[in-house]
Amino acid sequence: MTQLCASVDDAVAGIADGSTVLVGGFGITGMPFALIDALIRQGAQDLTVVSNNAGNGDTGLAALLAAGRVRKVVCSFPRQTDSWVFDELYRSGRIELEVAPQGSLAERMRAAGAGIGGLYTPTGVGTLLAEGKETREIGGREYVLELPIAADVALIAAHAADPLGNLVYRKTARNFAPVMATAATTTIVQVAHVVEVGDLDPEAVVTPGIYVDRIVQVAA
Repeated sequence: MTQLCASVDDAVAGIADGSTVLVGGFGITGMPFALIDALIRQGAQDLTVVSNNAGNGDTGLAALLAAGRVRKVVCSFPRQTDSWVFDELYRSGRIELEVAPQGSLAERMRAAGAGIGGLYTPTGVGTLLAEGKETREIGGREYVLELPIAADVALIAAHAADPLGNLVYRKTARNFAPVMATAATTTIVQVAHVVEVGDLDPEAVVTPGIYVDRIVQVAA
């Protein structure tokens, strides 16, 4: 049953040290800033964070990294012009990195949510990304086996929710949130609006409430 939390601090309560945490967002678009700030206050450490990027500037995910709470990052784009927090941590050996091609990253999370044991993809074949991984030939083409990414917690943002946990997103802020919601044991969502049951068009609901555990309303 979905819980409507009174505050972002209540929403992230109980996240344990050593957890694997999926963090939504494509850069800063769709990033659950309020939940990340609450996680910093909450104090969980030794985290493995899975996200598209490894933080931007000094806020959001970058602030979590700067606080020394993250042991490992799994992402597609660890470096960009404003990734100085991650750059410094990685170059000094204070954080681990696993690079995952963007499509493979999304599919690995989707596989976890769907209960699929893995997927074969041609992406990365013959590169360092395939080292140590099983490969096989299918239909005359070589593929590499990628394993699912399941997590203890997903922190995502949505535009609106109802008390049952049904979610709708705003444009590209959706990005990885729907697959992350399915791949985590506990999915925590910050939303700009909480509406009454029945106010959301069922055809517009992207993430059904069955995947959502906690919701907290945060001003847009």
